[in-house]
This record gives sequence, C-alpha cells and structure tokens, in this order.
Amino acid sequence: MSVTTETGRIGVYLAHPRPGSFNHALFDAVVDELRGRGHEVLAHDLCAEGFEPALAAGETETVGAAAEPADPRLALHRAEVASLDALVLIHPNWWGMPPAVLTGWVQRVLVPGVAYKLGTADGEPAGLLRAGRALVLNTSDTPEERERAEFGDPLERIWAACVLPYVGVTDVRRTVFRTVTDSADAVRAQWLRQARQEAAALIG
Repeated sequence: MSVTTETGRIGVYLAHPRPGSFNHALFDAVVDELRGRGHEVLAHDLCAEGFEPALAAGETETVGAAAEPADPRLALHRAEVASLDALVLIHPNWWGMPPAVLTGWVQRVLVPGVAYKLGTADGEPAGLLRAGRALVLNTSDTPEERERAEFGDPLERIWAACVLPYVGVTDVRRTVFRTVTDSADAVRAQWLRQARQEAAALIG
C-alpha cells in the first residue's frame, strides 16, 4: 500500500451496539486504512465508550457559543470535532434514522459555537467546522429500489442536506451496503475493500 503525501486529522465514528457486527468490520477497516496512509485518526466506537446521547436541559440554554460542558467526554468530542480535516460516520439504517447514540452525538457535540453560528435574522447559519469532507457508510437490509420508492432515502436527507452542510461540510460522500443480513462472506469482503478505497480517497 502506498502512503499519501497529504495527511490529515480524521475523526471516525461508529454507532452500533453489537461487537462483531459488519459495522464494526467497516470501522476497523477504515481506521486501519487511514492510519496506514499516515493520517492521524481519532477513532470512536460511541457505544463502547458509553457516550451519553440524552441532551441535558442545561445544554439547550446557550445561544451563540457553547458553554464548557461538565462531562469531560463531551468536552473532548467538541474539541476534537473542531480540529478535524474530515469525518467518517459509520452506522446502520434503523427506521430511516441513525442509532440514538449518533443522533445524540450530533445534538450534543455539533452545537453553536463549536460547529456553527447563527447569522442573519432569518436563521441562516455559518458553519464553523474546518472539516470540508465527510464520508458516511451505512448498512441496510432494505433493497435500494424499495428504499427510494417507499421511503425516499431519509438518511441521505439527514446527512447531505440537514446536518453536514449546516456545520460547514460541503463535500458529503455516502455509500450504502445492502442487503447485509443475507450477504455472503465474499460480498462482505468486497464491501470492506470498497470502504477502504473510499476512505483513502477522502484525503489524498
């Protein structure tokens, strides 16, 4: 494997509670690939770390700037995400949403003063994250045709329209691996190779 000449600081976030899941395999492959290419990787298995997803009442009171949180884990995540060059988010499609731990991470970490600031009176935000690129890797057991025809691919709207552009990420890449439950080992191996390739292309 060749090493890229351009390196960066990349946050990789996994949201899946079951060790040994294919999401964990994707996480391990991406982290290994990026570190092998010389990047500084901040790897977080949010469930294993015990990240608390529930937004506390006091965290909703700040307007315009993020107060210093009492939770040191939350403070670490806020400081890290502000320093990243790129993000990788890995999670399953559950009811058309990310798992609760990742939804809570978004609500508690990507806060005003850290990830964005409100600008004009009409509420248009200015993104603060320096990370201009993100890769979202999803798993699903819904065939693509049914996903788009019946549900409209809500995860695409969440990440590529609602969340990441709001905080300043302009290059949002997303891949869905499906259907996972009935996939053969050879297919999963190919998916892992694809995940490595897409992670490698994020910076470099």
